[in-house]
Amino acid sequence: QVQLQESGPGLVKPSQALSLTCTVSGGSITTNGYYWSWIRQPPGKGLEWIGYIAYSGSTYYSPSLKSRTSISRDTSKNQFTLHVKSVTPEDTAVYYCARGPPKTSVQAMSEYDYWGQGTQVTVSS
Repeated sequence: QVQLQESGPGLVKPSQALSLTCTVSGGSITTNGYYWSWIRQPPGKGLEWIGYIAYSGSTYYSPSLKSRTSISRDTSKNQFTLHVKSVTPEDTAVYYCARGPPKTSVQAMSEYDYWGQGTQVTVSS
């Protein structure tokens, strides 16, 4: 059984950087064919795909967030981390990590087979 667990700060000040880590157990993030995504849901809004890091280490990001986001990984810890620069209150959301195919639409997220429970991030001074 694959399990994902997000961790990181719950409160970040505007203009600061945000880092969230997803720890994976029950499966390796380097297993061929799997893609590890970050998704968020702002209050009162739908899911928004942020980006993924593939089993190979390659990354792909939402065009709307690409300039401020990056995803890295630590294979020794079986973790991958989302980095967001210069956060604003509009980055307030519940952030999820998930495993799925290399598909980024909201509809395709139904094909993601494992999700973390989500972690609330609030951007406020």
